[in-house]
Amino acid sequence: MTEDPVPPDPSHPTRVPARVPLLSEDFAAGTVTALRHRLAAAVTGAGLAGDAGYDFVLAVHELVTNAVRHGGGAGHLDLRRQDDVLICEVSDHGAAPGRLPVRLPAVDVAGGRGLWLAHQLAEGLILASGLHGMTATVTVCLTPTGGPDGGAVTAAPRPAEPAEDHER
Repeated sequence: MTEDPVPPDPSHPTRVPARVPLLSEDFAAGTVTALRHRLAAAVTGAGLAGDAGYDFVLAVHELVTNAVRHGGGAGHLDLRRQDDVLICEVSDHGAAPGRLPVRLPAVDVAGGRGLWLAHQLAEGLILASGLHGMTATVTVCLTPTGGPDGGAVTAAPRPAEPAEDHER
């Protein structure tokens, strides 16, 4: 006969993060604009409005266009909310050539600002290279304002100086 496992102590509840999928979609060059509109609607629906919402959408858009230009012409976007954090992962089948710092190129250089912009417009940028390609993840913390808009969610302030990340 086996004994019943010890029931959890109700005075010490285990908190499981709430993970809410908001948008999951494949994309290619011809679908980037439509994806941006669906992304904007999902971000607004999650409660990230105004300039903070626009900045986050633009950060993700830069990652999507990077995937199309440098990652094989297509990719996949996953947007989710985990507790008070909005997380968007953009993956592609490209390979990063070595270490790629996130920095602003010289003014006379065309292009090369996508990852820098994403880093500036989101609170966090993580780049990961794997066997099947690259994944860029941007995040923004959500904070209820409790202001006259009825508690809409806006982004928390970003630190003044960006940390050095790796990018392609």
